[in-house]
Amino acid sequence: MGSLYIVPTPIGNLEDITLRALRILDEASLIAAEDTRTTKRLLEHFEIKTPLTSYHEHNKLAKLDSILTALQTGDVALVSDAGTPGLSDPGYELIRAAIEHAVPVIPLPGPSALLPALVASGLPTDNFLYLGFLPRKAAARRAVLGKLVDLPYTLVLYEAPHRLLDTLVDLSAVLGTRQIAVARELTKLYEQVWRGTVDEAIDYFEQSKPRGEFTLVIAGAPSDVKQSWTEEQVKAALAARLAAGEPRSTAARAVAEESGWPRRTVYDLDVV
Repeated sequence: MGSLYIVPTPIGNLEDITLRALRILDEASLIAAEDTRTTKRLLEHFEIKTPLTSYHEHNKLAKLDSILTALQTGDVALVSDAGTPGLSDPGYELIRAAIEHAVPVIPLPGPSALLPALVASGLPTDNFLYLGFLPRKAAARRAVLGKLVDLPYTLVLYEAPHRLLDTLVDLSAVLGTRQIAVARELTKLYEQVWRGTVDEAIDYFEQSKPRGEFTLVIAGAPSDVKQSWTEEQVKAALAARLAAGEPRSTAARAVAEESGWPRRTVYDLDVV
């Protein structure tokens, strides 16, 4: 009986792989890889010749039996495209199947975008909630966020570049203008950690086209949450500032801070 090793691989910088991970990849009888092309390049770089088999979202159930059979006679290393297997990528079903068949499951520590983004965010790390990827459709995404409004925990999620702005807009609309860190391309050449409020992030990424892979770290609900004003109160405050000659963007930002309403919602209000 072999063991199933959960082997993290670099999310960018190849120097982030551990010596233990290299040894396991070299000594295993088989490597189950989310993308064999990506993993092959990694193995070639480190001159590792262990056989590969594909194990991804579209074949993960069909491949279970063959991988379990391989585990009867040798060790299998599970790797994802990048980072730690089982976090927002295939792996859960294989790990569960190995446990059910009394196969030892041995996790290795190593690269992921989750913890580096969290600790670099400057936001509290003592309690956090990892959300993976939010739903792609706006209504479902806002429904999920609606359940998190009152939670005091720092929130961490992944997002694709083409959905980043939509997600930021939904964060503002549902959670309000909280502090956020937007980590991009961690460990890679164009690594960036942008920090500010959610509304400021919207302004920034409207001007700077999102590129690369993103990890968002959002502040939890503050303990002294302000009681939101009624719509009439918000409209009255906005109208007063506009009448005094303030630009709409400046007035909306100030009223949002005072009322607890999302800035975008205040900005779009129809006032005389």
